[in-house]
Amino acid sequence: MKIGILEGDYIGPEIMAEAIKVLNAVSQKRKLDVELVDLEVSGKAFDKYGKHLPEHTLEAAAKCDALLKGPFGGPTEEINHPKWSGLERGAILPLRKNFNLYANLRESKVFKPLIHLSPLKQEVIDGVNILIVRELTGGMYFGEQREEIVNGERRWSDSEAYSESEIRRISITAFKCAMQRRKKLTLVAKSNILKNSILWREVFNEVAKEFPDVTTDYMHVDNASMQLVLNPRQFDVIVTSNMFGDILSDEAAVLPGSIGLLPSASLGESSFGLYEPIHGSAPTIAGKNMANPLSMILCIPLMLYYTFNMKDAAALVDNAVEQVLNAGFRTKDLFSANDDPSKVLGTVEFGNAVVEAVLKS
Repeated sequence: MKIGILEGDYIGPEIMAEAIKVLNAVSQKRKLDVELVDLEVSGKAFDKYGKHLPEHTLEAAAKCDALLKGPFGGPTEEINHPKWSGLERGAILPLRKNFNLYANLRESKVFKPLIHLSPLKQEVIDGVNILIVRELTGGMYFGEQREEIVNGERRWSDSEAYSESEIRRISITAFKCAMQRRKKLTLVAKSNILKNSILWREVFNEVAKEFPDVTTDYMHVDNASMQLVLNPRQFDVIVTSNMFGDILSDEAAVLPGSIGLLPSASLGESSFGLYEPIHGSAPTIAGKNMANPLSMILCIPLMLYYTFNMKDAAALVDNAVEQVLNAGFRTKDLFSANDDPSKVLGTVEFGNAVVEAVLKS
């Protein structure tokens, strides 16, 4: 198992260190042969090479079986600084495009011990487990951008375009995911307005014939965003476009009560995958041993499951996290008035607790 490590910026190295500790614990328990490869990228690479994603990083990454990526980015007040302003198109989008990682999987799962943290009422949120399958390499984020002068003023346009093949492959991925879960799949688009959303519905319905065991339905994106709050339990798997998926998955990330709980997987045709937290680099708490490492730690079971097909090893980590939370241990963002203050742990200490749970299981 050769795993590339892109530790990221600010809290990135801190939470990555805890994820690696957990991976090493699993390796010890399951006698796995793991090789870690440090890869230069984002802010550190820009400081050294003047670019966010050097060619040698891509070349080394291509020789790995999977990539673990920490959060990229800098302070919001430095949004126009060259080190950060071109990061999205200089590193994040090229990473996805270079490895043809067209499917992004984000699961919003409500942990029983943390149910009180959700902004929704317990009777609404209890039992929620939603997987959003987002198309990741097409649509508006990769479309044509045009600047014009019209009637003496600037006008920008960003084009949204999808081909049948792009829609078909992400639909197949979503149907396969649904087959491993509760066998329900919802397509989210905007077919009452957008022509490409009509194409999404047509291709989706064609693919549905190949998966007769999966129940399907359709929602316009504005309704889906409302239903995620009103009745999130109705959803199992959602499949949607790049931009809609970006927005809806962030909305769904609120349901469990903390964005620090949610990992993601970006996958393509092969077993190669990119695994990362969905949150940012949190510059204000960097270096203070305050960051919640769970989103990074939970990338480990995703990687073990999707890239290496090691379901038992993946379950080992998932169960360890559940044990730690059930025992009352919390990071600062998870703490509430009902919790024991003596069980509020820092980044390192929480990682240690998960490692201990893995080794004892």
